[in-house]
Amino acid sequence: MGEAHGQQAPARRQPPPAEDLRTLSFEDALAELEEIVKSLEGGRGTLAQAIADYERGAALRRHCEQKLAEAEAKVQAIVDAPGGPTLRDVE
Repeated sequence: MGEAHGQQAPARRQPPPAEDLRTLSFEDALAELEEIVKSLEGGRGTLAQAIADYERGAALRRHCEQKLAEAEAKVQAIVDAPGGPTLRDVE
């Protein structure tokens, strides 16, 4: 009975501030997003924490989408390069 109310949620590492989001790799951002989804699905913690997690998750989703768009643009540049290797040749 020594537990204080509101300490039911498992401790998670502190996420970097929103301005540091751009320094996260795609893999790290995706891992953090998966952790947030599990926490939200578990329904543990306070409403305030759930809202903060949802907000962070939305920012992570946008970051992942941006990283994927950048990777797609790089791949497309390789495909479209004159005389360069193309993915179409592999098919």
